[in-house]
Amino acid sequence: MNYPNLHIRQLEGALGFSRQGYYQYWQRQAGQINHDEAILGLVKKARKDHPRMGGKKLYELIKEELIGKGIKTGRDLLFDLLAANRLLIRRRRRRVRTTFSGHPYRKYPNLIKELIVERPNQLWVSDITYWFTQCGCLYISFVTDAYSKRIMGYCVAPTLEAVHCKTALQMALKKINRRTARELIHHSDRGIQYGSALYIGLLDAYHVQISMTETGDPLENAIAERVNGIIKNEYLAHRAVYSLAQAELVLEQAVFLYNYKRPHLSCDMLVPDQAHQKEGKLKRRWKNYYPQNQEVVVVNNENRA
Repeated sequence: MNYPNLHIRQLEGALGFSRQGYYQYWQRQAGQINHDEAILGLVKKARKDHPRMGGKKLYELIKEELIGKGIKTGRDLLFDLLAANRLLIRRRRRRVRTTFSGHPYRKYPNLIKELIVERPNQLWVSDITYWFTQCGCLYISFVTDAYSKRIMGYCVAPTLEAVHCKTALQMALKKINRRTARELIHHSDRGIQYGSALYIGLLDAYHVQISMTETGDPLENAIAERVNGIIKNEYLAHRAVYSLAQAELVLEQAVFLYNYKRPHLSCDMLVPDQAHQKEGKLKRRWKNYYPQNQEVVVVNNENRA
């Protein structure tokens, strides 16, 4: 006697479904499990290079491979799958003061309050951030293109001396010619490093226009603040670093992945290097939660990765 079939016949009458529907249900369940495993495999592959990448960028990164495998899934379903498997990323917050503005150097006016950035190398933003490692607290200087969000120059060092900011700026300036530099605005906070004769002298030598924040509000240099967070939270926080030489190598790898592999919400999901080849307004894929009167100050910035 075939007992399983007998049970199914009894259930058909009690619950109102056919034997065919019963088997089709379990076939769909098996197929979904296979799809979920395939999706998780692609997620884990992507997370090898981008271990703390958020769900939106992750979806864009693996979307083409999902289509190639014949798997139909939306972003919300991907978020549910990540949550069910404890793969969602929680942001870490820890702050160290890196700006000292009580210095005697000149404070330049803010030139970007009503600026609309429409091309690469129109506006660069600079900032310093901290990095806690096994060899102590290190400091990273970044120079970022505001249009494409591409990191143009960087430097990691054990101190906050201005020479390290200058090294990052020198790296960035090597990527453009003198004519382009004359049409460029450099924006930073009023930190002593950015007001020093060493740093200002290099900007003057290239005839770059100088702009600085007027208050301590992070929104006045929001793009730089955002890039700091992305690099640290997504690429550096999980890495064990035991020497400055190792830190330099890890940072170099992080900047490469960020510039050439990571889709950006502010750049129509292009990676920064792709966006740097374009001009005109780029479609943004994020919502602005700041008060309306602060939107211009942000200069087309994103508040989410």
